[in-house]
Amino acid sequence: MTTIYDIIRRPLLTEKSSHQYAKLHQYAFEVALNANKSMIKEAVETLFDVTVERVNVMNVPAKRTRRARSRRLAVRRSGYKKAIVTLASGDTIDAFEGVR
Repeated sequence: MTTIYDIIRRPLLTEKSSHQYAKLHQYAFEVALNANKSMIKEAVETLFDVTVERVNVMNVPAKRTRRARSRRLAVRRSGYKKAIVTLASGDTIDAFEGVR
């Protein structure tokens, strides 16, 4: 059985996600692989005390990368599931607001 603390793994802080929460009220999270939209919505509403309007979910595939100082050593980054959560117009998540 998964709890709400197991569903949301970490926030995703990138240039695109900072634009999304500043202009569009959308926040990006890495979520558990077995989480669905209703579980993500319930977890975000419970943890951050906000109203969620919409949840979009996507599976990010695994990628092959190379180490910084080696041409031959290829590393495989594992895939993960990403959720983009749209909040109501008056709600914000304070953890994201200080990061720019």
